[in-house]
Amino acid sequence: MTTATTGGPATRAVGTPHVRLEGRDKVTGAARYAADHPADGLAHGWIVPSTVARGRVRSLDDASALKMPGVLAVLHHGNASRLTEDFVGTFGPDATTQVFQHDRVPYLGWPVACVVAETPEQAREAAETLAVTYATEPHDVDFRPGHPGAYTPEEMAVGPACTEKGDVEAELAASDVVVDAHYSTAEEHHSPMEPHAAMARWDDGRLEVVDSTQGAYATARDLALLFGLDPASVHLRSEHVGGGFGCKAQVRPHLILAVMATTLLGRPVRVVLTRAQMFTLIGHRSPTAQRVRLGAGADGRLRALEHTALSATSTVREFIEPSAQYGRSMYDADGHRTVHSVVRLDVPTPTYMRAPGEAPGSFALECALDELAERCGLDPIALRARNEPAVGPVSGLPFAGRRLLDCFAEGARRFGWDGRDPRPGVRRDGRWLVGTGTAAATFFTGARPSTAAVTAHADGTFTARIAAADIGTGARTALTQLAADALEVTPGRVRVLIADSDFGDAWLAGGSMGTRSWGWAITLAARELRERLALGEDIPPDGLTVRSDTEQAVNSLAAYERHAYGAQFAEVAVDPGSGEIRVRRMLGVFAAGRIVNPLTARSQLTGGMIWGLSMALHEEAVRDTATGGLVNTDLAGYHIAAHADVPAVEADWIDDPDPDDPVGIKGIGEIGGVGSAAAIVNAVWHATGVRHRDLPIRPDRVVLMPRP
Repeated sequence: MTTATTGGPATRAVGTPHVRLEGRDKVTGAARYAADHPADGLAHGWIVPSTVARGRVRSLDDASALKMPGVLAVLHHGNASRLTEDFVGTFGPDATTQVFQHDRVPYLGWPVACVVAETPEQAREAAETLAVTYATEPHDVDFRPGHPGAYTPEEMAVGPACTEKGDVEAELAASDVVVDAHYSTAEEHHSPMEPHAAMARWDDGRLEVVDSTQGAYATARDLALLFGLDPASVHLRSEHVGGGFGCKAQVRPHLILAVMATTLLGRPVRVVLTRAQMFTLIGHRSPTAQRVRLGAGADGRLRALEHTALSATSTVREFIEPSAQYGRSMYDADGHRTVHSVVRLDVPTPTYMRAPGEAPGSFALECALDELAERCGLDPIALRARNEPAVGPVSGLPFAGRRLLDCFAEGARRFGWDGRDPRPGVRRDGRWLVGTGTAAATFFTGARPSTAAVTAHADGTFTARIAAADIGTGARTALTQLAADALEVTPGRVRVLIADSDFGDAWLAGGSMGTRSWGWAITLAARELRERLALGEDIPPDGLTVRSDTEQAVNSLAAYERHAYGAQFAEVAVDPGSGEIRVRRMLGVFAAGRIVNPLTARSQLTGGMIWGLSMALHEEAVRDTATGGLVNTDLAGYHIAAHADVPAVEADWIDDPDPDDPVGIKGIGEIGGVGSAAAIVNAVWHATGVRHRDLPIRPDRVVLMPRP
């Protein structure tokens, strides 16, 4: 037996910049992603998507394909494994998992077969020759305001679909200034660098899986439920994930088909999605049609706030983009109403996408507030200061900290806002019209129960284990810093192992709750271990391990409104002749809890701000109403912000620890993408004098814009 101490005073690793621990492996190619893992006897699956938008598979002739070189099997609805009907997974009922369970085709691109062969090239060739005929039915993919199929449900995944207090109509009628405007955002896609991929194999009665997922434990549990397996018989790993943004948070067809195929063939099978399939099989952000009505007194104080939002979902599963929830925590009024409606179309099912709801919702409401400030003759920041709520506008709960105005004060100072001429269309730089804009940002902060284990070894090192996921955020590095501080040792003495379902239940990388939830669990376990070592407890040969479970602790957070906040600023230059918009600079100042790693945190925040730039000016998936499919299912036709589009982007923060978190963390994964689009759109108005309410602001929309 060996007795050891943790090594003296705190090292204060938290709050200091650290490069990613796995950075060298990633840039040298040593890091293995889901599609990189080798296996003896590996076979490859290739998905065959439907070519019609609605109908049934009438026939599928696989005889010719089965005779082609290397082909091992053709899976389809006539021979596939049976899955659990009425499947309820981590995010509720999910019929998108019912792959090959029926002959129905709910949208163009739905999987109708999967060819498995010795090589991916052989599988692809056979898949492209597979003869499938359909009994087609009329389809509807036309998302539009006033669609006759729109309805308002009672609940959404994030709460009630509607909230109302006071009399909105009466308050609007009594208002001195009214803004009533319609806004729209385009269908958007996640487009992570790494396509979805999974490899599955059976090993001594246990299903071994490598998948590109945002949550190893949740995906393994859902997979067991779907196939009717003992959860202990499913082992899933996802050590490296090349981006997710929400689309890798659920069980997807590639994983289901890999498991089906390995079960049939008795050998390892890998299925990797193509870039085009990433536009149909993994979800997306629905287009939105929003209406904002604001009523205020002459002093700018809100009397009425109404925000209604329409989004699209599929005929397979209801998913609502909760755009109107943004104002529920931001701005109060005596008459306050938010409403979400949805329409079922013959399209793929939307899903969570970075800052779901807040990203499109902040665009509409923050632009409407900018217009209200103009009509009231107020500075946009002054208007927001005049409408700071004392408690949650809808919940009535007190805020667990709200430093929004401090963010605006610091941002305005650094951006040079005070010298701004508020008149639109007066600042020029040659042929360019130049303007500046601002907007607020918020994202709720929460935590989910997680388990962790921390082990002390006789050589003075420590190992922490938790089923976390690092999807490029630097989570592995941040958790190492947190563990080191809790143990009061240097980070070099700590090894953090993540993304293994055998480590126990842990929240996935999503909702800006990953690092907070995992860090909470690791901190509690590490602190207890440190205390036990300080009391002289011996370390056995296999190490001394302490486990933690935070369920009781995180469930105590519900008594307050908890949010991160931010102030976004942008300067743009607009060429009215060509329609080109150049964003010259962006600044975001955030109050987002204690920052664990300034280096990776700044990357997260600026990355989110660039998402907003991309939403404002570029991203637009175009759906062909005739075929029901997208016309731009690649990164050439679906433009995202590239290096040439991105100016000097600066993100910083003010001190804002959460007093109820053991470290003070809130979460930063999504708030950077909230309000940044609105700041750019408001800057375009300031440059041109024209309000743009439809995103993206394409050059043709600038050229054809009415002159003020």
